[in-house]
This record gives sequence, C-alpha cells and structure tokens, in this order.
Amino acid sequence: MKSGFLLTVLVAISVQVSAQDRINAFDYAIQKTFKGKNGAVVSAHPLASQVGVMILKKGGNAVDAAIATQLALAVVYPGAGNIGGGGFTVAHLSNGQNITLDYREKAPHAGHRDMYLDANGNAIMDKSQNGHLAAGVPGAVAGMFAAHKYAKLPFRDLVQPAIDLAEYGFIITPEEAKNLNDDRNIFIKYNTRPTAFVKNDPWKAGDTLVQKELAETLKRMRDRGQKGFYQGKTAKLIVEEMKRGNGIITLKDLKSYQAKERTPSVFDYKGYQVVTMPLPSSGGVLLPMMMKMTERFPVAAYGFHSLKAVQLMTEIERLAYADRAKYLGDPDFYKVPVKTLLSDEYISQRLRLYHPDSAGNSRTIQEGTVQPESEETTHLSVVDKDGNAVSTTTTLNGGFGSHTVVGGAGFLLNNEMDDFSVKPGVPNMYGAVGGEANAIVPGKRMLSSMTPTIVLKQGKPFIVAGTPGGTTITTSVYQTLLNLLDFNLSTYDAVNKPKFHMQWLPDVLFIEKGFPEDIVEGLKKMGYSIRFRGAIGRTEVIKILEDGTIEAIGDNRGDDAAEGF
Repeated sequence: MKSGFLLTVLVAISVQVSAQDRINAFDYAIQKTFKGKNGAVVSAHPLASQVGVMILKKGGNAVDAAIATQLALAVVYPGAGNIGGGGFTVAHLSNGQNITLDYREKAPHAGHRDMYLDANGNAIMDKSQNGHLAAGVPGAVAGMFAAHKYAKLPFRDLVQPAIDLAEYGFIITPEEAKNLNDDRNIFIKYNTRPTAFVKNDPWKAGDTLVQKELAETLKRMRDRGQKGFYQGKTAKLIVEEMKRGNGIITLKDLKSYQAKERTPSVFDYKGYQVVTMPLPSSGGVLLPMMMKMTERFPVAAYGFHSLKAVQLMTEIERLAYADRAKYLGDPDFYKVPVKTLLSDEYISQRLRLYHPDSAGNSRTIQEGTVQPESEETTHLSVVDKDGNAVSTTTTLNGGFGSHTVVGGAGFLLNNEMDDFSVKPGVPNMYGAVGGEANAIVPGKRMLSSMTPTIVLKQGKPFIVAGTPGGTTITTSVYQTLLNLLDFNLSTYDAVNKPKFHMQWLPDVLFIEKGFPEDIVEGLKKMGYSIRFRGAIGRTEVIKILEDGTIEAIGDNRGDDAAEGF
C-alpha cells in the first residue's frame, strides 16, 4: 500500500486510552516519515505505531511505548507480531544505563539433538518449520514483563489498546489481505481448531479482522500479569493444543520460562558508541566484527554503492558468517570465544583472506582458527523527549510462524526450533548452516540473527535501528549504519536504498532489485554469483538531529509507519 493511502469505512470505531487520546482502527493512513521534538515510534504497522505514540502522550516513557507497540503488533501484524514467539530488546535509559533483555524462545524439555531426523539420519525439515513440533517455548510475554520495571505506567494501560483492537477489530491493508490469502491452505493444514485468519471468502483490503479469543488471552495478561500467560487457562490451552498436534511443550516448560537480562554488546566505531544485543543474538558478535573490519578501510572515500565499497563489504560479511556457522550459540550452554572473535589479532587474521577486485570462495574460506578461552520478524524503534531509547526485535521466525494457532487462545506459535542446527551442515529455512554450538539441547535458546541496535553520540541516543529478515538482519543493520555514519546518506535513503547480502553459504551474493546495473556487472566480472531477490528486511530507523529534532523513517518495503508528536 502506498504512503498516504487512506483506509475508510462508514462506521468508525475508536480504540481509546482516554477521551483525549484515541486511534481509529477503521480509518488510518500509512505515514512513512516523521519529524518532531517529543517522541517517535516506528513499527511494521501504522496502528501499532499510533498506539505507541498514544502511550507517550499519556505520560509513558519509551519503554512503555515499546511494550504497548509490541502488544498491538501481536494483533494487527499477526505474520510476525506476537505473544507466541520471542525476541530481544536493547534500551538506553536517560540515566545513562544500557539494558539488553533476552526473551528468545527455548527448546522444550522433551526436545533433543536428533528430534528432526528420520531413521536414516536425514533431516525432516518440514517438522522443524511447520506445525506443533516446530514451536519453541514462547518468551515474548516474559520479555514484556521484564521490560515493564523500566516503564512508568501500569501494564493494564499498555495492553488495553491491543485488547480493543483484537475485540472490536481493525481493517486490514492490501498486503495483509494478500498474506492471509496466500497462507490459507497452510493454516487449514496445521490447525486443529477454527482460526480468525481463515474465512470462506478471500480476504480483501478493508475487511475487518476480529480476534475475540486473542482478546481474552490479552485480558488474562492484564488481570494476572505474567502468570496469566504461563500459568492458568492460557497455559492449559497451549498444552491441550500441543497434545492435539503431537507437540512437546508442557506446563513445566511454560511455568519455568524466564526472560534474562544480558550484558550489552558495546563497541566503538569512529567515535560513536554502538550498543547491540549479545548472544544468543549472532548480531552481538557479527556486527562488531564487521564494523571493526570495515574501520580499517577508507570506505567513506570509496563511496556509497561503489564497486569497491560493495565488494569490500560483501567479503567482510562472508568472513563473519563463516565464523557464525562454527562458533556461535547460546552462551549458557556453549562456550563461545567472543573475546577472541572480536580481538584486533583475530580481525587481522581474518582480513588476510580478503582480496580486493575478486570474489572470495566459500569452499576455501572457512572459519578462523580460535584458541580456547578461559525471515519473519518485526522490529520497532522508540525514543522519547527525556532521552530514553528502545530498539526491539521480535519474531515468530517464518511468516505466521508454525502456522499453528492455539485453539481457544487465538495466537500463533513460533517455528523457532528451525533456528537450531537441526543437523550439522544442513541449512535451515534461511539457508544458514550451523554446527555443534547451535545443536538442540533442552532449555537452550536457539541462535538468532535479530540485531536491535542503538548508536550513541557523546553518550546520548543518536540512531535507533533494527530490521526483520532472518539471516539478512545483521547485514542490513550493518549497511544501514554505514549508510548513515560513513556515506552520509539521508535517513530516508539509508533505510530505503537497495541492499545486498552475503552469508558465506550459499556462496551467492543476494541483491535487491533496483541496485545499480554497472555495479552488478562489475561484481559479475569479479567472479560473484549474483541472485536478485525481493525485499531485504524492513528497517525501522530513528535519528536524533543536532538540534534535538527526532527524525523517524518507516521502510517503504512494507506497511511500516513512523508516528510521533
């Protein structure tokens, strides 16, 4: 849907927080850019962004707004917004504190290393990607309650807009209608009870999506807090759904789930301080690796989308992703040599494999030598007038996750088990290859690509960024930051100009349509195998200008919207 496309119906029902602050779920437009002084929210759906701004106007801080936006996305953006998945939050508070919250899904206690292999040891990828067995223990709800201690408003105020959107409905965009229609047969195949996402006639733009069962689930969270999801009726409905579909999540799995505060991954880049999510986000290692490699070259002088810059960045991505496959996993279960991987000596070792003017070869470029040491996701960015900033990425993994809706509870479960290494050397749904570090272990968090990031300038929030996109997430964040910090692109262009992606295996350089033809031809002559593909991510960026103006950009690749006041 184009920016400014207006959705209207004759009868308008408002979702209210107070008499003064309301959004209209039946009459809204998609706004791609915002400039203002008091606060901004960028997310994958205009109604969710409006909910976040409504909370800021009510006196909430950026954390309040992020929680409310996340809850609204679970209603209005069911392909990725969720309470049945997980995610990461990176926050910088006005008191100078950096916070990283890990609420990644976990393997159920009954999970095991070979659970997706047949009798001959072959990987059965359908089981790790679709249906009940693909679901990890959800962490999103625990993450929101873990974040709430840094918020100002009662949780019931933050969840009520989502409840209203679910109970009374909202009109869907053309893109949402297409997605629901495209996946109709998959929903029917993997569900044991009727769902709100399937109806007799095809969905069309302007139809109303009502989710009564989801509204009741959200009300139990409002009334009973975290226990309203992980215990009681909702937990019982999840376990009953598991039994109907041969899944393995139990009451014990749900009751024992806890979000974790992690030590942020913080590094300097050319005078800026970059704060990002540590493991089990691979971005917490890959982003500093790639930027530390880049820092050794005059990339700004090469120029944006120049052949020299694109070739350098492609090879840096290849080197980092080769290490991802070998060394990265949940640090609670596997000793990851992070200190070594980010050391100057190791960066130098890796860059010896870089050859300008020619394509690297992923068959010969493997992981480095380390000595022992002692695609469907959604992102939201928020800042407020007091200097708080939040970068949150959440996921169901694939679009609509496992396609399994919890009967009677109305929410989709993730298919995050596919992000484990189902079998060493076998690629997952994003083509990523893993090994022992990311093998399935009960209670373990699967490796993630989600890379919510905040850049500080002189200790204050300067850039808040993140994106969905599976394994393309970290390369998209990397390119977006370079677009802003090195190539001096406008915030709008930094988000929307075509991106590229290299992840070691497959040995292919993926490029968005619209990339400069002469650069593509130059890369082919160097020996690159080029594959054009659809949208790479949907980057949500907020930049704070010198005079304090907040500039927010919603990606043109989807219904993403920037709101503020």
